[in-house]
Amino acid sequence: MVSIPAQSPSPSHPQPEFSATHDVTNQAPPLAPYDASADQALLEGLRREGAGWAEDGIRRLGTRAGSEEAQEWGELANRNEPELRTHDRYGHRVDEVEFHPSWHHLMRTAVAEGLAGAPWADDRPGAHVARTAGSLVWGHTEAGHGCPTSMTYAAVPALRAQPDLAKVYEPLLTSREYDPELRVPTRKPGLLAGMGMTEKQGGSDVRSNTTTATPTGEAGVYTLRGHKWFTSAPMCDVFLVLAQAPGGLSCFLVPRVLPDGSRNTFRIQRLKDKLGNRSNASSEPEFDRTVAWLVGPEGRGVKTIIEMVNCTRLDCVTSSATLMRKTLVEAGHHARHRSAFGAPLIGQPLMRNVLADLALESEAATTLTLRLAGAADRAVRRDTGERAFRRIATAVGKYWVTKRGPAFTAEALECLGGNGYVEESGMPRHYREAPLLSIWEGSGNVNALDVLRALSREPDTTEALFAELALARGADARLDAAVAALQNQLAGTDQAGARRLVERMALALQASLLVRYAPHPVADAFCATRLGGDWGHSFGTLPAGTDQDAILQRALPSLD
Repeated sequence: MVSIPAQSPSPSHPQPEFSATHDVTNQAPPLAPYDASADQALLEGLRREGAGWAEDGIRRLGTRAGSEEAQEWGELANRNEPELRTHDRYGHRVDEVEFHPSWHHLMRTAVAEGLAGAPWADDRPGAHVARTAGSLVWGHTEAGHGCPTSMTYAAVPALRAQPDLAKVYEPLLTSREYDPELRVPTRKPGLLAGMGMTEKQGGSDVRSNTTTATPTGEAGVYTLRGHKWFTSAPMCDVFLVLAQAPGGLSCFLVPRVLPDGSRNTFRIQRLKDKLGNRSNASSEPEFDRTVAWLVGPEGRGVKTIIEMVNCTRLDCVTSSATLMRKTLVEAGHHARHRSAFGAPLIGQPLMRNVLADLALESEAATTLTLRLAGAADRAVRRDTGERAFRRIATAVGKYWVTKRGPAFTAEALECLGGNGYVEESGMPRHYREAPLLSIWEGSGNVNALDVLRALSREPDTTEALFAELALARGADARLDAAVAALQNQLAGTDQAGARRLVERMALALQASLLVRYAPHPVADAFCATRLGGDWGHSFGTLPAGTDQDAILQRALPSLD
């Protein structure tokens, strides 16, 4: 038994001195402030794809994204999740979602910077590329608010299927003014758009939708009845919704507030309790005699809304590339300031291998993202070859880049060790976000099958893809071999082999872009590992002889 002194030690017997137990050593300082646009692959792609005129604005936005204020907005928006208010204090049904002020700060900046519908009102070549680059840097703040900006951007080309509606709403959807209040749309300075496609019984099989659309007798006006399963950003002003009309599955415009100022029936049954993306409200709305306007012909709903889907798929690729870059920067910052076993982490060979491998993956994702944005920009300007390339390459990129995101963010988190597993680091939030991008706008299987559909029904897409790959012919023997193998695989691929085919397409496409545009150490390491097979089954398995210093100095110049 331990005896306890009857009284305190006398001052004549001084006690040994002890250092404070709460001295903090060997911890990385906060990353912010930093420049989220300090990314050579991004800036080079911006210029290459025709939007060099936007570089000053992108650099300014990158500095703002990495500021302490903007980083705090992202943290607060996720910590203080949106709350559903179905009724007001008097019992009236209101179906409103309340957000923390930080959400509105993020949204206001994004809309003002042209990350919503603004490119459709900008005639400058590269306007859509500039938006993608802006999203790649502003996304360093927080991912959830990218949902309403993405859908607003994507709604414009779909709405053009109904010119009379586009004439009214397009100038408001392309505005740079953010107004979060629910009011008559035409009395607001700017609008946000959402989308309601999936239902509980069908998911991606939207043709099984059971929501009905009944003509009212007034030209183009219907009433809807049904229940949507996953409708994000329910505080948007208007929604594009699929429903079964007498002529088949059709697309409709549903405003939250009707022209006379009354609330349209949009009963929010609940908000989804999601794995990640917590700052963004995703809901189940119920329609009951909800007023809607037909967009495009009856029975052509999928064809009408598919352009919206193509746009949001590009944004999924963009968001995944953004998460990769953000978590790579976090991991590199930690490795620079943390020591273990007597040396800084960044100086230890195995950690450098991991970071260099992650840097390769990040650059490949960013480079492909900007190439897809360039194709989208030129397709809008009626370049038929780019339209065909965009059709297949966006589906390929959506499948592959979003698949790589979860493994990438997990590895970047692990670079921080136990610190990365703690919420305060921000890394768990990024990790939970990553799987969403592969699910949103069609899971991996849906996108892989969409590639097969394009190959069989739209032969010009195959020609466009291989024309792009041919631009790098002769530059790397491993790439040439991969393209030849891909050509041989096309004819014999059935549904069961779709993922394998699309994976090879994505790697060949990324390699071809890096061979043409990236420094030799980057392109050589990517081809050696992703195409040549000199690689393990996890990040950090680059082969001996890889110029890791050159790769890291390009990706994270502040590390050395």
